[in-house]
Amino acid sequence: MSSFDEDELCFPQLLNSSCRKTTRPYFESMVIISVMSFISIVTVILNMLVIISISHFRQLHTPTNLLLLSLAVSDCIMGLIMLLQIDLIDGCWFSGDIICVVFYAMGSMITSASIGTMVLISVDRYLAICDPLHYFTKVTVKRINICVCLCWMFSVLVHCLILKDNLKNPGRYITCVGQCVITLDSASGLADSILSFIIPVTIIVVLYMRVFVVAVSQARAMRSHITSVTIKCSKKGTAKKSEMKAAITLGVVVVVFLICVCPFFCIMLSGQDSMLNATSSVFVLTLFSFNSCLNPLIYALFYPWFRKSIKLIVTLKILSADSRDTSKL
Repeated sequence: MSSFDEDELCFPQLLNSSCRKTTRPYFESMVIISVMSFISIVTVILNMLVIISISHFRQLHTPTNLLLLSLAVSDCIMGLIMLLQIDLIDGCWFSGDIICVVFYAMGSMITSASIGTMVLISVDRYLAICDPLHYFTKVTVKRINICVCLCWMFSVLVHCLILKDNLKNPGRYITCVGQCVITLDSASGLADSILSFIIPVTIIVVLYMRVFVVAVSQARAMRSHITSVTIKCSKKGTAKKSEMKAAITLGVVVVVFLICVCPFFCIMLSGQDSMLNATSSVFVLTLFSFNSCLNPLIYALFYPWFRKSIKLIVTLKILSADSRDTSKL
C-alpha cells in the first residue's frame, strides 16, 4: 500500500482494520473546524451567563425563568458535546469505544431534555395566556422544579433503556477501527422518534396554536370595546402585557428550535441518512447544535433583565454582598 493510501487511514499502522478518513479539501476542513469550535465556545459562554443570571439574582427566580435555566443547562452541555463532535469531522474517532457511546448517549439525553423543556415552556405560556386568573396558583416555583426534575429523569431513563445494548457492549457494532456508531433495532428507533420528537413537537405546536388564537381574540376584543361588559371581562381575564411579551419571546425560541432540529429528525425518521454526503451531514449536525447558541441571543434581544445581568456579571458587580437582591425588572 502506498504512503498516499496510508495517509487516508485513521490508523495507518492498522492497514487491514482501520477506517478511512473522509476526503475533504484542507481549507474546507479548517473552516468547518473553526466554525464549530467558535460556535461551541460561544454557546458555552452565553449559556453560562444565563445560568449565572437566573441562579444568582433572586428576582429572577420565577417559574418561567426556571424553565429557561433548565434549557440553558442543556444548551451549555450541548456546547461542550460539540467539541467531541469536531473529532468526527474527518470521519475518524480517536477517543475510544466507551467515550463514543457516552458521546451519543449524552447527546440523545440532552436533546430529549431540551425538547421536554420546550414542552414545559409551551404549557407555561398556554396557562399564562389562556388561563391568566389561575396561572399563579397553578404554576409555582416548586411545581416547576418538580416538572423539570421529572423531565430530566425521564430523558435519562428512556435513553438508557433504548441504548442499553450499546452501553453494555461499547464498540460491538463498529466495522473498522476509528469508527463511532451506535445501532438501534427498529422498535427502539421508533420509540425514540415518537417519545423524543413526534409527541413533544405535536404538543408544542398544538399549544402554541391555541395561544396564538387566544392572543389574537383578546387583542381584537380590547380594540373593539364592543360593550362595557366585554371591557370589564377583558380587564379581568386578559393576559397581562408582560405575559404576552414573554409568550412572543418564547414563541420565537420554540420556532427557532423547530427550524434547527427538524431537518435532523426528518432525515432520521425518513431513514435516508445514508444519502447525505460528508458536507451536508456536517451542515445538518451543525444546524442542530447551533440552536443552543441562538437561545441566549434571543434572550438578549427581547429581555432587558438579561442585558442588565450580563453587565453586572462582566463588570464583576455580582461579587458585592447585596448583588443578589439587585432589581432586574
